[in-house]
Amino acid sequence: MKKTPLLNVALSRLVASLGHGDIVVIGDAGLPVPAGVELIDLALTHGVPDFVTTLRVVLSEMQVESHVLAEEILLKHSPALQALDELSTSGELGSRELLSHEAFKVLSRRARAVVRTGECQPYCNIALIAGVTF
Repeated sequence: MKKTPLLNVALSRLVASLGHGDIVVIGDAGLPVPAGVELIDLALTHGVPDFVTTLRVVLSEMQVESHVLAEEILLKHSPALQALDELSTSGELGSRELLSHEAFKVLSRRARAVVRTGECQPYCNIALIAGVTF
């Protein structure tokens, strides 16, 4: 049995397979998944699992160099924004880039996988760019 918080087999496999610069998207329940991009669907019902909890668990194993958000999350004052700012300040998310939501969806075409949560707050999506531990 694993000692770290991440127990989901598909997510654990994904993180273990990442190379420097690979992209993992964690998205809300409504984010479209581009054709050809792996979907790891965790959504059970509205809000379960939520975006922030899912992000924190992924970060328990993934080294992140930078992250990308849709600028609309700032305009909508999402409840997740405080947690994102705290994670960014603590260095867990690396540097931040902002794109329009449409440009974010285009970026997601390059993702190794999209992790769908049950989050139903708009624009609760993040692209994590893998870093290295050395």
